[in-house]
Amino acid sequence: MGDSSTKVQNFILRLWGVRYQVKEVQRSIVFYTMMLDFNLDQQNLPAFGQVSIGNLKLILSGPGASGSRSMPDGRQQEPGGWNRIVLKVQDLPARIVELKKKGVHFRNEMEVGPGGRQILLEDPDGNPIELFEPAQW
Repeated sequence: MGDSSTKVQNFILRLWGVRYQVKEVQRSIVFYTMMLDFNLDQQNLPAFGQVSIGNLKLILSGPGASGSRSMPDGRQQEPGGWNRIVLKVQDLPARIVELKKKGVHFRNEMEVGPGGRQILLEDPDGNPIELFEPAQW
């Protein structure tokens, strides 16, 4: 056992971002920039795009991107699932109305709990996004 003063610096430097598998990178870029006001950081169509908002980088990997290749055992990476990014918003009911008018698909209705209120929407490939408004304590 080594002395803690000789410990090598942690190998994780910081959070880089979140990667979502998508079927069409350009369509996803349009969704995130037009519907959710993300900024376009970079794109290399049709394989890759990156959008951001605040400190969150969302890496969009389409078919053919290095971040979407099959696993050695043959499993395919694909969009969807239940893990998700959580975006803090104000006046969640008003945001829901605005997004529904734009045709955004929601997985559920707004839920209210002791920590706040939230709802799940989907990007064009079925990747979940949670809009969350914390409770005022």
